[in-house]
Amino acid sequence: MSRSLLALAALFIAGESLLSAPAVADSLSLAPMLQRVVPSVVSISVQGRELDDADATLADPFYRKFFGLPDDAAPAEHSFQSAGSGVVIDEVHGYIVTNQHVIASASKIEVALSDGRRFQAKLVGADPETDVAVVQIPPDHLVQAEFGSASSLHVGDVVVAIGNPFGLGQTATMGIVSALGRRAVGSEGYEGFIQTDASTNPGNSGGALVSEDGVVVGINSAIIGPAGGSIGIGFAVPAETVGIVMRQLILTGKLVRGEVGILTQDLTPGLAKAFGIDVGAGALVSEVLPGSPAANAGIQPGDVIRMVDGRTVRGASDVRRLVGSLPLQSKPSFQIDRASRRIEAFPVVSDAPVAEPAAPRTIHIGRGPLADAEMANSPDGPGARVVVVAEGSVAAQAGLQPDDVIVALDQQPVTDVGQLLSILVKEHARALITVVRNGHRLFVAADVLTQ
Repeated sequence: MSRSLLALAALFIAGESLLSAPAVADSLSLAPMLQRVVPSVVSISVQGRELDDADATLADPFYRKFFGLPDDAAPAEHSFQSAGSGVVIDEVHGYIVTNQHVIASASKIEVALSDGRRFQAKLVGADPETDVAVVQIPPDHLVQAEFGSASSLHVGDVVVAIGNPFGLGQTATMGIVSALGRRAVGSEGYEGFIQTDASTNPGNSGGALVSEDGVVVGINSAIIGPAGGSIGIGFAVPAETVGIVMRQLILTGKLVRGEVGILTQDLTPGLAKAFGIDVGAGALVSEVLPGSPAANAGIQPGDVIRMVDGRTVRGASDVRRLVGSLPLQSKPSFQIDRASRRIEAFPVVSDAPVAEPAAPRTIHIGRGPLADAEMANSPDGPGARVVVVAEGSVAAQAGLQPDDVIVALDQQPVTDVGQLLSILVKEHARALITVVRNGHRLFVAADVLTQ
């Protein structure tokens, strides 16, 4: 529990149910910290031009030709102005970090400091997938923020969001950390957002989320709320992610993500049971590309990745995010559970693109873990293709989908429907199914006992 919350709890436990205003103010006073941090947070005004949504297709020559429009037909544009926030990260060189969506399509970027001075800024680089951007202004008596680590945060810690909501200017709001490692809120799996109930609104984007000690632990990025207003659900990019991205943007103007040649999926209780391993936090390796750094390091399908470079893996998107943020040619430690033992692997992080593997008579399955599924031989190689999955069936509950190609059942290879049936003849309480979906392998655990 944070110090401020502990102070309040202590007062209530002592029987002081009626707190005087000075007592509350003293226990929760963040003024000294804010006086240090506020000068490092800036307001950003953006001007630019963008396509009208209704006319955006006119920008594509194919659509102009298809609709018989002249080649010089141009989509309508309109001017826009928007406001956001930023944080000074380097007072010597004038670098400021903000959100990519704050400066997107900008033709003019103006930065206003807390002391009222204004500067024209130039864009250094931006990364849409993490929603991080860096701009630069003249280094004229700037105050830079102290960046910390979001890994030290706990749910319930007090945090303060500082920014420029609705263009009003410097504003600070207080709340707590509501959740950590939030995914699927708009950034392609790279984010691992900090969720907070500190009030943030349009214009807070790019501002600082700071701890009680005045250390920046995140950059405010997104909110969920009706009509864009705050309802106490805000998200911030963790400071570690911001630091990795901004360093690359300053050095090269773009972000090059590393990879090791694996595909992973979330570790569900059913899959953990099928593999005979603890559920816990982790990601299941569903495919290892031949000749990849992961293959050379000995990583295998069925391995469960628990940590990458000393950081806990909660699910599949964490692996993608963590590996993608590592320096190229580095050899991070992968802590892996394989069957009943813990091993360590050290794949080399590469910038080579992951090659997409090749994608993959109809029979009704009457019983077992594939009951009520229609199967056919795969037309593109070995395996049995799922044609239909009955709603509510064991196969549907396990997550099988039409066009999945089953290539193994209980780790026995399946080359066609006939071989699949010969394996299914055996009694199954549950089965581990290896499928190819959209060209990638993954595991599915089907439990007959759920019927």
